[in-house]
Amino acid sequence: MSTATITPQPLTAKDFSTDQEVRWCPGCGDYSILKQVQTIMPGLGIPKENIVIVSGIGCSSRFPYYMNTYGMHSIHGRATAIASGLKAARPELSVWIVTGDGDGLSIGGNHTIHLLRRNFDVNIMLFNNQIYGLTKGQYSPTSEPNKVTKSTPMGSIDHPFNPMALALGADATFIARSMDRDPKHLQEMLKRSHAHKGASFLEIYQNCNIFNDGAFEAFTEKGTKANETITLEQGQPLIFGANKDKGIFLDGLKPIVVDLTAGTHTADDLWKHDEQDFYKAQILTRMFDDPRIEGHLPRPFGVFYQAFRPTYEDVMSAQLTEALAKRGAGDLDKLLAGNETWTIR
Repeated sequence: MSTATITPQPLTAKDFSTDQEVRWCPGCGDYSILKQVQTIMPGLGIPKENIVIVSGIGCSSRFPYYMNTYGMHSIHGRATAIASGLKAARPELSVWIVTGDGDGLSIGGNHTIHLLRRNFDVNIMLFNNQIYGLTKGQYSPTSEPNKVTKSTPMGSIDHPFNPMALALGADATFIARSMDRDPKHLQEMLKRSHAHKGASFLEIYQNCNIFNDGAFEAFTEKGTKANETITLEQGQPLIFGANKDKGIFLDGLKPIVVDLTAGTHTADDLWKHDEQDFYKAQILTRMFDDPRIEGHLPRPFGVFYQAFRPTYEDVMSAQLTEALAKRGAGDLDKLLAGNETWTIR
């Protein structure tokens, strides 16, 4: 009797697509993000049954319906809590959290920061469109001051969250930024997020063409992108511009734009990016909203910061192993009975 060995066929992006009709507004940036996630998934080498997509509430949170993996469309702001429990119980799974600036930073803000500080080995994709899209256009925690919306007809008086600074302040071990209209860069950041051992926080600028169209236009349009964005590369100087003729020079702790054609500075003088430099990462997160920084600076994209410390689930597993070695297997009935009993007559 012969036994034939069946070689599993390599997965493709199509294998991660479901038969569900993708129902976002035509032109929504979510379509691009979905495509990039489905594109990189086969290359991760993980069986589909070991991948889980958990989402909260919002336009982005329809994601699990469109990914042919396990998943859960959970409740508002609690995707992080549900994903934490799943990862603690099944640490071998690849867990991805899909959330938005409203879901993840408003009602779910507290859950987000605690997941980051605990350092579960999960991947957070935070879609930031600076608006509440699902509920038809109210201002969100990341909307700019004076934003006129249906809920703020005279302009928002709220001070907005800076998602990257928030994540860094919560001791996240990996923070990065990309955008929906840069597929190649987004794919790279998704792969980097997955490769990181610990909680990864990836902010994705996502255009809501119905309620906040063009919020990130300066960073995506050909005519402005080169001068308005800077791509962070490990060990490389911060150079930007259509002709790569501008750079970021650190005057103490103050970043300033210098002209590389003026003869006063060369590439060797510029700030060189170090993903493990916590203090410079703080400057990067604040390059667009720190009032102490003079002048107009480009918006950074890429990996801002990466650190390495034990994950929550690994430490928990080690603690359980230690407890078992010291105390032996437990007796649940004995534990429930306690040390004292009463007889009811």
